[in-house]
Amino acid sequence: MAKHITAEQWEHFWENGYVRIGQVASDNELAALQQRMDDIMLGKAPLDYDKIMMQLDREPGKNSPGPQSRGHKGATLLYRKIQNLEFDAYFLAYLQKPVFRDICAKIYGDDTPIACFRAMFMNKPAHEGTYLVWHQDRWTDLNRDPQITIYTALDPATVANGCVHIIPKSHSSLINPSHGSGFLSQEHIDDIVANSTPKPMELAAGEVVLLHNWLLHSSGTNQTDIPRRAFSVCYMHGETQSRHGSAFNRVFGEGALSLADL
Repeated sequence: MAKHITAEQWEHFWENGYVRIGQVASDNELAALQQRMDDIMLGKAPLDYDKIMMQLDREPGKNSPGPQSRGHKGATLLYRKIQNLEFDAYFLAYLQKPVFRDICAKIYGDDTPIACFRAMFMNKPAHEGTYLVWHQDRWTDLNRDPQITIYTALDPATVANGCVHIIPKSHSSLINPSHGSGFLSQEHIDDIVANSTPKPMELAAGEVVLLHNWLLHSSGTNQTDIPRRAFSVCYMHGETQSRHGSAFNRVFGEGALSLADL
């Protein structure tokens, strides 16, 4: 299991905007996370669902995702996104692993408090899923840009089941800095596709990738019988503030959430 990032891996990350880390969870931990995710979707997990943001992949009666809001939306494995998983004991323990703390220290500085902008489950259910257009991850309502996301595949991610595609080395600058969400105009997308070679990020279950938030990425729909589940955590400087007054939970350093808080 991966317990630290080598100098060669860091060099690859700085140059390309991403690096494969390997498996961080043990096989037993991975199995527990997979089961926990199903339990959360099915409403069986003993947690405060009023703190959890949940979005169905298809709103009942419509061919589009449902609203993303707090609370359980019914016992189904057809959720698209589930956020605020730092409030779940299993996922909090995983996202606070020492290797992730060390990565944050490298990015933001030793002894810097680290908050989690979003600890999020992402799902493309079998024969479902929502196409995600090319974009960079950034949010203009924050007073500083979060730099990294750590992405863990909970199932094998393949081209057929809608794995993420990336454009290596596209992280050096913001393409559309005036757009708050990082999504691109069709003109930008056409230009990118014509002048680059997207790379499919196929992953084994349990495999972890460190991503720069400005790395261009996209994903398709799931054409298989296998769901494409993943757990994604955006780590940021603990003193980051929202212009809209949102509070963020610290996960490393002073004031960090602990299992005793849940």
